[in-house]
Order: sequence, then C-alpha cells, then structure tokens
Amino acid sequence: MQKYLNPRIGNVAAIWGVVGACSVLGFAVFRMIGHVNEGFQHTLGWQHYALMVPWLFFMLYSEGYKGFQKGYSPRVAARANYLRERSTLVRAVFAPLFCMGFFDSTRKRKIVIWVLLLAITSLVVIFQFIPQPWRGVLDLGVVLGLTWGILATLYFMVKFWFGDAADANPEVPE
Repeated sequence: MQKYLNPRIGNVAAIWGVVGACSVLGFAVFRMIGHVNEGFQHTLGWQHYALMVPWLFFMLYSEGYKGFQKGYSPRVAARANYLRERSTLVRAVFAPLFCMGFFDSTRKRKIVIWVLLLAITSLVVIFQFIPQPWRGVLDLGVVLGLTWGILATLYFMVKFWFGDAADANPEVPE
C-alpha cells in the first residue's frame, strides 16, 4: 500500500499541477502572440481572410471545444483532484506532468500523450517555415484554441475543487 502525503500537501500539489499545466499552454500562447502580431503588420488580402475565418472556427471547435473542453481540461482537473487525497512525493513534485498524464496513467493515456507531444512538436517545426502573414493567420487560430484550453482547465479545476467531479475520469491505473 502506498503512503500518501498529508491532504494539505495534496491541495498544494493539485494547485501546482493545474498552474503548471496551464503555464505550459500559456508559454505557448506567449510565444505565438509575437508571430500573430508580426503577421498582422502585413496587409492582408482576401485570400488571407478566406483562410482565417474557417481556420478560426476549425481551431475553436477542434482544439478548443473537442480537444480541451471535452478531453484534456476535465482530465487534468480530475487528476489534480485525485492528487488532493492521493499525493505521493513524486506526484507532488512533478504534479504538472502527473496532471497532464505523463506518468501514473493508463497505458492508452500515455501513448496518446506521447503521440500528441510528437505531433505538436512536428507542427511547431513545420510552422517555422511558413512565411508571414500566413503564419500569423494560422497561429491566431492556435492561440485562440490554447486560450480556450487554459480557461477550460481553470473552469474544471474550480468545478471539481468544490465537489462536482462525478463524471471525470482521472485515468489512473490504481
């Protein structure tokens, strides 16, 4: 049987986990805002707007709503909520990684996390070769999706903190 830390430490670990996970997303937003601003320094033609409008809707729906609000954010918050009562030293120290599902998660979750990490890293590398203003237009969609993700994660954390986590699965193999 594992020895769990004091629930007060679990509360700190849960907050650290969510703040750390949101900080990763926030750092990505911070890095991309410069590319968005740079892209909008150019004169945009009809073709840029023809890409931008459907791209923004696509990113808000696929990344923001489906990816974050329906998947990632409630899971991060559920894992943080799980930490409140079942925090070990390793889980507490590495709470953001635990909350994101990099360890002490189901095999399927670990595979999904690593595949997503590799796919996102590949897209970041590819986006570096896209010229402005196209890159700014595409990055705007990513920034909006990530911002939705941060807000959704914070929303679910507050919701779960006050006891409404009935439908959340932390995907912990215990």
